[in-house]
Amino acid sequence: MRKLLVYYAILLGVASFLPAVEKPNIILVFTDDHGYADLGCQGSVDDVRTPHIDALAETGVRMTDGYVTAPQCVPSRGGILTGQYQNRFGLESNPEFQDPGVMARFDQVETIAERLKNAGYATGMAGKWHLGPGNEISQHGFDHVFHKNSNAPGQANIDLEGKDVRFGIEKSGLYHIDACSEVAASFVSRYREQPFFFYLAYRAPHVPLDAPKKYLDRFPGEMPQRRRQALAMLSAVDDGVGKIVETLNKNNLEKKTLIWVIGDNGAPLKIHKVDAPGGGPGWDGSVNTPLNGEKGMLTEGGVRVPFVVNWKGTIPGGQVYSEPVISLDVAATAQALAGLPEDPQLDGVNLIPFLTKEKSGAPHDVLYWRWLGQSAIREGNWKYIRSDHREYLFDMETDAEEKNDVLASHPEIGTKLKQRLSTWAGELSPPGIWALKSAGTSRNAANYFDWYIEGKRELQPPVSKATRKPSGPTDATIFQQRNKDNNDEVTWEEFLAGRTEKVEIIRANFDRRDLNGNGLWERDEIK
Repeated sequence: MRKLLVYYAILLGVASFLPAVEKPNIILVFTDDHGYADLGCQGSVDDVRTPHIDALAETGVRMTDGYVTAPQCVPSRGGILTGQYQNRFGLESNPEFQDPGVMARFDQVETIAERLKNAGYATGMAGKWHLGPGNEISQHGFDHVFHKNSNAPGQANIDLEGKDVRFGIEKSGLYHIDACSEVAASFVSRYREQPFFFYLAYRAPHVPLDAPKKYLDRFPGEMPQRRRQALAMLSAVDDGVGKIVETLNKNNLEKKTLIWVIGDNGAPLKIHKVDAPGGGPGWDGSVNTPLNGEKGMLTEGGVRVPFVVNWKGTIPGGQVYSEPVISLDVAATAQALAGLPEDPQLDGVNLIPFLTKEKSGAPHDVLYWRWLGQSAIREGNWKYIRSDHREYLFDMETDAEEKNDVLASHPEIGTKLKQRLSTWAGELSPPGIWALKSAGTSRNAANYFDWYIEGKRELQPPVSKATRKPSGPTDATIFQQRNKDNNDEVTWEEFLAGRTEKVEIIRANFDRRDLNGNGLWERDEIK
């Protein structure tokens, strides 16, 4: 039973004896497609303007090696809000957002909001959800909902002034970033007398790029228009963070509030679509400098993100923290600060003792990732990545840009990390290093890794029927054997047929037959 009423009744009894001062407010700001470079405090580029977030870093901590759990927004959000690797409950990639079975499993997992609500916190959110219907957000622990991620009307049960309204269509007419900021600041003022948790999920700088003139005018001069839009949207986000900090200060809450600012994944550079017109797929104007890769990859450019933590008076300011941390740590930290007992279901770590110097060493022995046909592990300075049948090893201490694959010179390290990754992946749903479910994943991954890791600057074009090599009768026989449901297509799982030996060779044979690059071997691909 998801709510675990008896369990939480006990927890409430324990938590009620804790003084309110021991339960800090928690604000989680989660940006969208925000590249690693695009905070002023990162020092990577000189055109971004984020003075308020930079100030949080200056008086708090900038995490140089802060990660999220996936290079895509839906699974990344599932990970940060539950504190679990989302692959454990099958939330592998964006398409699972529409899978009722997967989302039913997500519904059974306690979110940060549910945990804190049961510990006496007021809870609210504004912005992008992407983890089910907007009218069901309150079922995940958020009492106050302002579901708005575009300039179209949103859904809300709280208005811009922080007052309750009947849940329905939101018609504020404000730019969506500004509206979310207003609600967050009003929520802070409303709940200044009790602990609160607010999740502020800006849809920025994710496309469609829609910054109004007042923000665009802050970035004159020659530059790609998409870059100007991204900078403008991030400037709006920064204004919002500034407004929230100002509200905290007015209510004497700055020393009672833990603030996180984290990106949901790397910027989608889209390789050759660097300045595609319009607001559809393509570069969103943000950049990952100096990291290699982009959204949709488990290289650093896909999963290492802007990551700032601030708690004045508790966490010493001016820190640049270089031990690997991950978005899962938000839930584990919140659990501890709320006076709740440690929960083995949480995959993160309470970071506060490490940031206050009460504990030394690295918070994590190892971090893991799996996203469709890619998987990765980071242990200390070593990072091992797989993409379908390819594998790489990088030394993060000397090569954070992942330019020099050293697997050939350190095969024993690669083997050890692969084994550890395989053990972890066996706990996931579905189990295994690969979990291919999305059309075109293998072809896209091949293009990405060719471009960023192999240095091949020509993308692999789609294979036309005219250029296909005919398959022999053996392929036709294999297809018939694997296509047990007679639906004219064979999935990777059907092709694998439960075999556990020589999986890499089997995978390569499957990819050779998947001429359309859509993750399926289709009947019309047999000749």
